[in-house]
Amino acid sequence: MTALRESPGEHEIYAFPGSDAIFRIAKPVAADGLASLIAFMKGEGIDLCVAGEESYLVKDEGLANACAAENIPCWGPEKESARLEASKEFAKEFMVRHGIPTGAYAAAANAEEARAAITSYPVVLKFDGLAAGKGVAICADEGEAEAFIDTVFGKKQFGEGRLLVEECLEGPEVSIFCAVADGAYQVLTPARDYKRIRDDDQGPNTGGMGAVATRGLIPKEVLSEIDEKVVQPTVAGFAKDGMQYRGFLYFGLMLTADGPKMLEYNCRFGDPEAQAVMPLIRGDFATYVYEGAKGNLTPELISFDEGWSICLILASAGYPESSRSGDVISGLDVVEGARVYHAGTKLNAAGEFETNGGRVLAVVAQAGDRESAVEKVYAEAAKVDFDGSQRRSDVGRLHFEAAANA
Repeated sequence: MTALRESPGEHEIYAFPGSDAIFRIAKPVAADGLASLIAFMKGEGIDLCVAGEESYLVKDEGLANACAAENIPCWGPEKESARLEASKEFAKEFMVRHGIPTGAYAAAANAEEARAAITSYPVVLKFDGLAAGKGVAICADEGEAEAFIDTVFGKKQFGEGRLLVEECLEGPEVSIFCAVADGAYQVLTPARDYKRIRDDDQGPNTGGMGAVATRGLIPKEVLSEIDEKVVQPTVAGFAKDGMQYRGFLYFGLMLTADGPKMLEYNCRFGDPEAQAVMPLIRGDFATYVYEGAKGNLTPELISFDEGWSICLILASAGYPESSRSGDVISGLDVVEGARVYHAGTKLNAAGEFETNGGRVLAVVAQAGDRESAVEKVYAEAAKVDFDGSQRRSDVGRLHFEAAANA
């Protein structure tokens, strides 16, 4: 949203469903669902729809499909393509079909099948559908596996769905973002996120507690291998399967000893990596996605800063098991030289922002080198506080020890 607003030219921006923070830079939409949203866009003569919420891509007929029916360009994939994120099993089948390297897996329809599919530990268990970043468990032993199996099939915390039992891959993770417009694509700045709630990658998984992004995050030869073995076959696979794709595509990869292997796709520019990557993009971003939504990829419209960007998440008390709302946030008005993105906030009766969700804020800063970017983001994040605030102290530091000691 911020990148669209900061693009050259005059833009009138609307947001749905939106939030108190978003409505400071965008106008609210009078809609209560997909049908009324499409009707609003038609009535207002909207030129471009940019999909952000993944569930709308697969809900009902699908946001992009509904836009296409009304000749509204949409930067987001059609429903069938969006199943790459909405169904982990569909994504695995796609990878296998197109020769994209990934870990071994089995699909289970019930708890008994899941137990039978586990042959060793550690093992990765994934709920097949959308789960707001919480549907994955890396289980070190039988007890942890049983607990997650009960979460899926007993408590049905994520709703009805199957479970994937996957080989646990080892190595550093990397997030690769691409802009895809039909058969063309452009690789954006690589990123790496920090999924665990506590320092040293301890504690339960979250939707992400921070991220780093820079053009030099991984060696050029590794990026070329990812391009050749993962990105190119994926984009070619869309054409082979008759799937249209226009929008951002996220590749979650593990850099194993046997080469890069796919973990998962996201059909959007998900956080917290997006908050780290977006400030490094220069140029006319609004026109870039507008042309892409019409099937015209125009890489000459944007360029990339060669520096480092660090995103630090501030989470509420109890997260990720629960979240506490109503804690007043202080210090937002004194942050300088850094961006603050709102995720789980709302305005109270006194006009103050307070917590309203698990991951509350993202503080993001850039610099020419990693150490300076880390120092800057932590200095500015220290100005912001609320009761029960949780934040890691090693984002941008952990996994870079060798570089720091070189």
